[in-house]
Amino acid sequence: MEGGPHKADKTEFTECWQTTWRKPYIMRLALSAGIGGLLFGYDTGVISGALLYIREDFKSVDKKTWLQETIVSMAVAGAIIGAAIGGWLNDKLGRKISILIADALFFVGAIVMALSVAPWMIIIGRIFVGLGVGMASMTSPLYISEASPARIRGALVSTNGLLITGGQFLSYLVNLAFTKTPGTWRWMLGVAGVPALVQFVLMLSLPESPRWLYRQNKVDEARAILEKIYSPHEVEEEMEALQSSVEAEQADEKAMGGQGLFSKLKSAWTNQVVRRGLYAGITVQVAQQFVGINTVMYYSPTIVQFAGFASKQTALALSLVTSGLNAVGSIVSMAFVDRYGRRRLMIISMFGIIICLVALSTVFFQASQHAPPISMAESTHFGRNSTCSSYLKAVSSNPAANWNCMKCIRASSGCAFCAQGESIYNPGACLDWDDGMKGMCRGEKRTWYTSGCPSRFGIVAVILLGAYIISYSPGMGTVPWIVNSEIYPLRYRGIGGGIAAVANWCSNLIVSETFLTLTEALGSSGTFLLFAGFSVIGLLAIYFIVPETKGLPFQEVEKMLEKGFRPPGMFWKKKKNNNNIVVGGGDVNQS
Repeated sequence: MEGGPHKADKTEFTECWQTTWRKPYIMRLALSAGIGGLLFGYDTGVISGALLYIREDFKSVDKKTWLQETIVSMAVAGAIIGAAIGGWLNDKLGRKISILIADALFFVGAIVMALSVAPWMIIIGRIFVGLGVGMASMTSPLYISEASPARIRGALVSTNGLLITGGQFLSYLVNLAFTKTPGTWRWMLGVAGVPALVQFVLMLSLPESPRWLYRQNKVDEARAILEKIYSPHEVEEEMEALQSSVEAEQADEKAMGGQGLFSKLKSAWTNQVVRRGLYAGITVQVAQQFVGINTVMYYSPTIVQFAGFASKQTALALSLVTSGLNAVGSIVSMAFVDRYGRRRLMIISMFGIIICLVALSTVFFQASQHAPPISMAESTHFGRNSTCSSYLKAVSSNPAANWNCMKCIRASSGCAFCAQGESIYNPGACLDWDDGMKGMCRGEKRTWYTSGCPSRFGIVAVILLGAYIISYSPGMGTVPWIVNSEIYPLRYRGIGGGIAAVANWCSNLIVSETFLTLTEALGSSGTFLLFAGFSVIGLLAIYFIVPETKGLPFQEVEKMLEKGFRPPGMFWKKKKNNNNIVVGGGDVNQS
């Protein structure tokens, strides 16, 4: 997903616990800033459930898939802008002020959405929230990293990644909690203002990042903060390390042609090592999105409805499982990424993703083929004028036309399926989609379907969604961010990681903005098969382009990219002698 968990080993977590027990101020800093990650996860996850009820209140949203896609994806569009300006704000105003600005954006966005009287207000609120998400995605981990002791930095920054997935899980719980409350989606979206307000208040009492203060020549203020974080005998060592690090960073900026964005981009792209690193870094970030993960995270209740579960409460409850598995997968990744390596974990993950997507495509195809048939008697039961006009036209021109539920709801945005009362799998009615007909259908204890059809394959689809998340989360969910923290030379790490992150957000926007349109054009089966095809391309790209960086010093990664990565294959043999090492399965000459 977005944000990028950082790795930390078991020893570091043990050290983290011992250090924060002695110095609780460190944990106060990390958790206060980490609320930004919680908000990030909550606001990207909450829309999946809220959308079901927004569609119910605004008929234009219910019948226009592009409007649903826009409501979902405008947060992603805002995040791209927020991430782009976030780096400048971090350097200009500081990490603390940037977090406070992100909180203000979160709060305003939540209030605007909760008070919306039209879809355009929800979209504006989503843009505000997206701006906050983009800023929080880079500022919160940066603040934690710079305000943490070096020996436990990885463990503390990892808490931000856990809070992101935890925020997504919390959003599903909140969605489920408010399903019976008047105002449903308004509460779901508006409650995000509470943690934003809490973080704003907490951050007011916390200091600025010592690194930023030192760069602004506020040396005494930086020292005062370090004295609260480190033991007295460690402070001087940290001040010297901070001085060396800032001076080296300033020298790197000068070597790259200054601090201007365009000069940095030009310097990065003309450097062969960085360019090869970008090939790998962008590949894994784009592949992460084009396996279709955010269709599940943003639309999972809708997908569950596609699988045949008409009840919104049931759809939300089943979607909670996928979100929980995603959070568990983040923890699993921390345990295995340093044991099995980045490249291997991603390749295994991609194989699992492809298998699950093909299986999902098959299940949805079978569900559409075996959807309950349409009965003329059932359809005219509510009056001939209530029957879907598309169905009537088809039958009048071809009395033998075979229509089922799936053909009914896909025939027109004005058609819906009313299941038979005795059994939802028996022949049902194809009716006009309006509130009156929905009320009459439900009044006879029948089930009303507009997104999917009754299916005995539904539970299989939900199980496969869970398997998809299990395959995705420990590998493609977290490893691309780790690769991007290791693949670039030190002086280009910021600009390289930024370019790859923008590629991630843009891919996210494309996928989230087109998913429902694709399901209308290709059906659920065709859409998941398309994502399986993208995943095959991603797997091949990772195999041929992305090297293994596990356990390699940054100098070795740079030497590897100078030569160029070559994967193992049947057309060449592995060599290993004094002048060669084998990296990630490929040979890299280092002479």
